[in-house]
Amino acid sequence: MRRNPLFYLAPVSLALAACSNLPSDPIAYADEIHARCLTLDTHKDISSQLAPEQLPKDPDTAKTYRERYDPTVRGNQQVDFVKMREGEYDCAFFIVYTSQRKLTAAGYHGAYTEAKKKFTAIHRMCRLYPEHIALATTAADVERLHNEGKLIACIGIENGYPMGLDLKRIEEFHEKGARYMGIAHNGHTQLGDSHTPTKPMHNGLSELGVKAVAEMNRVGIMVDVSHASKNTMMHALKVSLAPVIASHSGARALNDHSRNLDDDQLRAIADNNGVVQCVALASFLKSNPEHRVAIGALRKDLGIARGTTGDLSSDELQKRFAKFATARKEVDAKYPGANVSTYVDHIEHIIKVAGIDHVGIGSDFDGGGGIAGWRDASESRNVTRELVRRGHSEAAIQKIWSGNLLRVWREVEAVAAASK
Repeated sequence: MRRNPLFYLAPVSLALAACSNLPSDPIAYADEIHARCLTLDTHKDISSQLAPEQLPKDPDTAKTYRERYDPTVRGNQQVDFVKMREGEYDCAFFIVYTSQRKLTAAGYHGAYTEAKKKFTAIHRMCRLYPEHIALATTAADVERLHNEGKLIACIGIENGYPMGLDLKRIEEFHEKGARYMGIAHNGHTQLGDSHTPTKPMHNGLSELGVKAVAEMNRVGIMVDVSHASKNTMMHALKVSLAPVIASHSGARALNDHSRNLDDDQLRAIADNNGVVQCVALASFLKSNPEHRVAIGALRKDLGIARGTTGDLSSDELQKRFAKFATARKEVDAKYPGANVSTYVDHIEHIIKVAGIDHVGIGSDFDGGGGIAGWRDASESRNVTRELVRRGHSEAAIQKIWSGNLLRVWREVEAVAAASK
């Protein structure tokens, strides 16, 4: 049974009502602020089957396809047009993610082919449904399309691996609409070291990685340091001429996970004038060892344990993750984890250490993200409600939802313009 979002936030409702400096209907007050915000999420994963031009002829198969891949219906994805409208979730970076393979010519070619399919899927979605959504390739586009009442798609690349050894592909990715690119995912790449494994390969960026950062600066692609090791992240900040982003990371001081950033990293990103987009993936936000063991067993049973998915096709991987999403509900119920309050704890820690100008939102929806109270795009108001409950101003909430990311994007555009 799908619970009403307010189920999870009954304490929030009571606490909001108890705040003497808020209107008599604090939920309505928070929702008015949310409606005025341009809400932007920097990380929503996709399948290369997104927005198919033709459905299978078999009615049952066609129904499954629509539920899984058609963004115009309320399907089983955490983000679709229906949920976006319901939650006033305005803009998302649709992610070109490719599975990590060996650092070989064959591996790079496979990832490049996979990346092209995902670029095609995002463009296909915008071409098929222009009455709903449009692609933004500048910060100004985001604001213009929002003012026009459109949903907004942007493109991010989670891992620089598919560029292979060819720096020219960075400009190609920019021409396809990519506006941020990560250095690594779960595994060291030709560009730099990942947060895992702990034994480094490059001790930071590789020589090619330094050149890649310079090329991203030149063409106007934001450098993403999520998933990178600490040394790699610090190296990227040192060589980048433009501010960087962490597209979906949490605060390590609150949960000691290798995917989160420690306080030194948070301060370094603030000094760089960058932004940390706080991730909403439960295991990054809160330590929950029993849950972790159960989820690990489930991943193993489905063949999607870490390091085992490299040979799976994108479609097969999507099918297995869909099964995983269904099966994990029982695990989540048995071992409750992070919720919206936990999430805002991380946001507030980033503000405390880095400042209000250096935090944003990066859900990781459809890639493992989703917490009690913010399971999908339709529940996005709950994040704003919790921020209002804790006394954050509308101006601060605007910065968190999109203002800070758009500022960094503009600065990256300015560096690229100056280089030309």
